[in-house]
Amino acid sequence: MARLGFIGLGVMGSRVARRLLDAGHSVSGYNRTASKAQWLADAGMTLLASPRAVAQASDVTFTMVTNTAALRSVTEGPDGILAGLRAGNTYVDMSTVSPAFSKDLATRVEQKGAQMLDAPVSGSVVTLEEGKLTFMVGGDAAVFERVLPILLDVGAKATHVGGNGLAVSMKVATNLSLAVQMLAFSEGVLLAEKSGIKREVAVEVLLNSVIASPMVKYRGPFVLQMPGEAWFDCNMMQKDMTLALELGRELNVPLPTTATTNEFLTAARGLGLDGQDFAVVFDVLARLSGVEVRR
Repeated sequence: MARLGFIGLGVMGSRVARRLLDAGHSVSGYNRTASKAQWLADAGMTLLASPRAVAQASDVTFTMVTNTAALRSVTEGPDGILAGLRAGNTYVDMSTVSPAFSKDLATRVEQKGAQMLDAPVSGSVVTLEEGKLTFMVGGDAAVFERVLPILLDVGAKATHVGGNGLAVSMKVATNLSLAVQMLAFSEGVLLAEKSGIKREVAVEVLLNSVIASPMVKYRGPFVLQMPGEAWFDCNMMQKDMTLALELGRELNVPLPTTATTNEFLTAARGLGLDGQDFAVVFDVLARLSGVEVRR
């Protein structure tokens, strides 16, 4: 089996890495705060001192980091991934970042004699732990086929969408709907509640109705009880919404519901709720509606 490397062991990245370990892969890893990844070391991961060291020790290196700036910090410089890649290596980025930066990074990877795929994921902590995560992948089709068995050790499906950078564009196009759906769901719950229906009953009805997408089914209950750890906090969600709005302006695609929902994320941040899961847009709308948030 190929030697794997994984950089960015946060809420999602750590769980992806754990599934790779559980599948029997040899995995080296790096996290900016090494102590947070100690549980993976206890499970068999080899923790290394830098992204460069991970790339040097791996045939296929994965990253899953917060944003474009974070991806730049782990790929560039003397301790970055680019410095550690060798001819014939494969680099797979699972982050949601600027499509333009991703395409430029792929060019620089090729200059090292290696090849890059952008492979962001669709799903949550729950879908990941259930093995139902899906991938959208951009890059050379032959490289995709080589990496596909590894991706399927993590999730249920991987779809090749085209050249480098296109999977990131697809992920941005997908993620804008998450917050938009959450805001619409919140509107429905609050409208029912102010009509005299108990919030718990409204949630139950909506989660068993035609509007219950997979996202609504696993995040809708958050209006009753938020998770102890944010699955995807307001700052991360707003980063994706901003990427969508920037891409919309670039491509002349109006995104009115994205723009409106983005303002609710800004309001959540203004209220000091930015560290919570983005489902907290319900709280913002509840305050505007004069409804008490009870959890």
